[in-house]
Amino acid sequence: MKFSKLLSGLFACVLSAVPLAAVAQQPIVIKFSHVVAHDTPKGLAAEFFAKRAGELTKGKVKVEVYANSTLYKDKEEMEALQLGAVQMLAPSLAKFGPLGVKEFELFDLPYIFDNYTELHKVTQGPIGQSLLKKLEPKGVVGLAFWDNGFKSFSANTPIRMPADLKGKKIRIQSSKVLEEEIRALSALPQVMAFSEVYQALQTGVVDGAENPISNLYTQKMYEVQKHLALTEHGYLGYAVIANKKFWEGLPADVRGQLETAMKEATAYANKIAKEQNDKDLDAVRKSGKTQVYALTPEERLAFKKALAPVHLKMESRVGKELLQSVYKETGFDPAKP
Repeated sequence: MKFSKLLSGLFACVLSAVPLAAVAQQPIVIKFSHVVAHDTPKGLAAEFFAKRAGELTKGKVKVEVYANSTLYKDKEEMEALQLGAVQMLAPSLAKFGPLGVKEFELFDLPYIFDNYTELHKVTQGPIGQSLLKKLEPKGVVGLAFWDNGFKSFSANTPIRMPADLKGKKIRIQSSKVLEEEIRALSALPQVMAFSEVYQALQTGVVDGAENPISNLYTQKMYEVQKHLALTEHGYLGYAVIANKKFWEGLPADVRGQLETAMKEATAYANKIAKEQNDKDLDAVRKSGKTQVYALTPEERLAFKKALAPVHLKMESRVGKELLQSVYKETGFDPAKP
């Protein structure tokens, strides 16, 4: 991270730490940074939260949303939050493994959720709450889980079966589970910041990627990928988080109002996620730039069988007891995909 940018952020944070009584007429400013486009499910939900936060606090809080990596990039934002240069983020769940909370990597496991109903049993239930609590020793408060959608593979060559990805360089987020996933397909995992993916696909630095459709469309990756297979092999979601010291330092009434705004924003985020992905898939089809292929049940099963061993290999990393509790909720059995 550039020193000047971080210094500027910290200076702003110091100013915001002035006793509230001394600046009672000034709103509490929350910088909410994220790395995707403003018209993605996460981007729209962040704007919804900002609006409701202002309304419910009657102007006591002003949420400033910085989309598309305009403030911090993938690799910078978590450090910025921990240092207090920003107050809120909504990083993808793959970001918490590198932070040291490996249990979050369960969300990277292939085919662990077949649909949103199974997913929400985990994210909106006791398991999800226990996971968010694990962030607190890192100076982070977990506020909510937001959906994006289920990921599918794209490339410049047709994808029908796992063997079609053999030898391909596939962009992934930084995640040991995702690395293992790509290797299980005999492909080559390429860890790369989200903001760099379009150019890497355009120039052939990588051959393909895995994305929810909303990311593929809003980042215009479909323009540089000739084929998209609707594998829906993995989930991409976010945890909305805040700097712990900042959050706990808020007046109790303001914090309660923000929690209400977050509850409303979460319901909105999860409602629009599927709608947005369906809408963007239709737009990708209509563009004529990418051929979209829906897998047959037999082809989908072939991907499930190829990727099931990832669960067993990652069991000790994610936690056997945690995985068993998730399997109980979702009905997934890695031995019988």
